[in-house]
Amino acid sequence: MKKEINTRAILITFMIGAFFAFLNETLLNIALTELMNVFNVDAPTVQWLSTGFMLVMGVLMPISALLIQWFTTRKMFIGVMLIFLIGTTVAAVAVNFPMLLTGRMIQAIGTGLLIPTIMNALLLLYRPEVRGKIMGTFGLVIMFAPAIGPTLSGVIVDTLGWRWLFISVIPFTLFSIIFAVKFLQNVGEVTKPKVDILSIVLSTIGIAGVIYGFSRAGDLEEGFLSTTFLLIILISIVCLIIFTFRQLKLEEPLLDVRVFQYRSYTQGVIIFVLVIMAMFASEIVMPMYLQGPLGYSAKMTGLLLLPGALLNGLMSPVMGSLFDRYGPRKLIIPGTIVLVAVMFFFSRIDSSIHIWFFVLAYIALMLAISAIMMPAETNGLNALPKKLYPHGTAIVNTIQPIGGALGVSIFVSIMTQGTNNYLAEADSITNEVMNEAMTRGVHHSYWFALVISIVAFITALFVKKAVAPDFDKD
Repeated sequence: MKKEINTRAILITFMIGAFFAFLNETLLNIALTELMNVFNVDAPTVQWLSTGFMLVMGVLMPISALLIQWFTTRKMFIGVMLIFLIGTTVAAVAVNFPMLLTGRMIQAIGTGLLIPTIMNALLLLYRPEVRGKIMGTFGLVIMFAPAIGPTLSGVIVDTLGWRWLFISVIPFTLFSIIFAVKFLQNVGEVTKPKVDILSIVLSTIGIAGVIYGFSRAGDLEEGFLSTTFLLIILISIVCLIIFTFRQLKLEEPLLDVRVFQYRSYTQGVIIFVLVIMAMFASEIVMPMYLQGPLGYSAKMTGLLLLPGALLNGLMSPVMGSLFDRYGPRKLIIPGTIVLVAVMFFFSRIDSSIHIWFFVLAYIALMLAISAIMMPAETNGLNALPKKLYPHGTAIVNTIQPIGGALGVSIFVSIMTQGTNNYLAEADSITNEVMNEAMTRGVHHSYWFALVISIVAFITALFVKKAVAPDFDKD
């Protein structure tokens, strides 16, 4: 039966749909400054276009493991792409910020359910010894699309206006749906496990609370030490703990946390989330800095990020092939070393540094990410038995938006607090003082990034090549 499945057509279908869904994760990053002016909102508010997007994705990921077992591959893919199309249309015609945010949230529903659907299908379609190459090829989409988002955003915003960030995506989404109707085949079996409502409620409160709490921290006077923040995080953690213990007792858990019994999987998840935090935060903070103290336009900012974005996507298939040949250590360890070096450089950046040093540092960052993320994720998933694929992919993809949202929220909060602290001590507020204040805030953000990069490096030292427990040899 496996030989009758047209794997190439399925992979192409996934890549077309995923490209534009993943592109939207970062497409608004450079446009945030423009949208602040258009809708008259501040930085903590406008960041919800990114943080809120990832919040919805995070909430939906645990449910994805259930939906994958309830619906066929065709129904899941076509359904989520239709949802994504609706959200894109709403955002394109938005007349105020709440409407724009609503469109983004609907988009996030489609994207959030799309990722685990595709990942689970690829694990079932391809054997472990070639998954690195396949994941690398697919990584050309899931890493390249978000990476070029800021560049496309800058060009589109400056030439056509922010609405075209959404309008331009609509025809391609329609094409993806039509292509899937004609070529997409079903993969795996529909088992229809029991639905545990309490697990869904607990995971929703826990995940949404964590992302919301960290997002609100920047708005609160006492930041991460405020009573409101601590209460939200406490409630969220309690819900997640209860959720975890409940999953261990259920015969058919919503999300089988037993995947963490596999050491390679746990290590991969840790490295993956730390790198996600650094990447998403960099793609938010640095465009703000380039358009602020350095005074570059949105278009120029996007062009400055383009070389790194291109290499990030183009190197993904190469890294996948190298993973199949040499294993994870020879990629992840050097990658984390470069990541640490880049975070240290960004923690000392100021307006006197020549722009080409920044461009080279961003290229190094993107190359490091391509050497770390896909090998770490693939090696972790390879450690799981087939019955845990839906749960393993769901957990990885749950952690991705959480890590991204936490990265964005924490980095923006640290940057904002560092900026405000400097301004509070200034005798007068001038453009020079404002620029220096933001520079100090960026430094504070990247000190934190440096710490998490070092943790990723230490974790990478213990990574070993995973051996798949079971996979059909026919």
